[in-house]
Amino acid sequence: MQVDFYHLTATPLDRALPQIAAKVVDSGARLLIVSGKEDQRVDLDRLLWTYKTDSFLPHAQAGAGDDSLQPILLAGEITQANAARHIALVDGEWRDGALAFDRTFHFFEDEHIRPARDAWRALGSRDGVERRYWKQTDTGRWEQAA
Repeated sequence: MQVDFYHLTATPLDRALPQIAAKVVDSGARLLIVSGKEDQRVDLDRLLWTYKTDSFLPHAQAGAGDDSLQPILLAGEITQANAARHIALVDGEWRDGALAFDRTFHFFEDEHIRPARDAWRALGSRDGVERRYWKQTDTGRWEQAA
């Protein structure tokens, strides 16, 4: 299991998340996006339809239809409803339930740096967990720092 920590400093979530979501879907995999903030889920729902003028990312809000059919599912809590093996935690809050997935993308901003560091340290002692920390350069590109 792999956990990728993305510290959002130069690129906001609304630019970073669609890129990763597109790569997951393009690979044939499914993604669960989790935020405990309803307004953030509503904003992300809109974003995934419009992030590019020539395409969209197929998705739905949990409970809006048949969740099992959704390549990307937006939810307020961790669920296996769409059989995703990838999960994105986008509200800055770490959830140990993410360890049930093959790959976790943990996005956080400066206001969540302390809990992200705590999660990083706690995961260091877990068997079978590979941690990677991604930081942004001055030009906004991502580079693996740990």
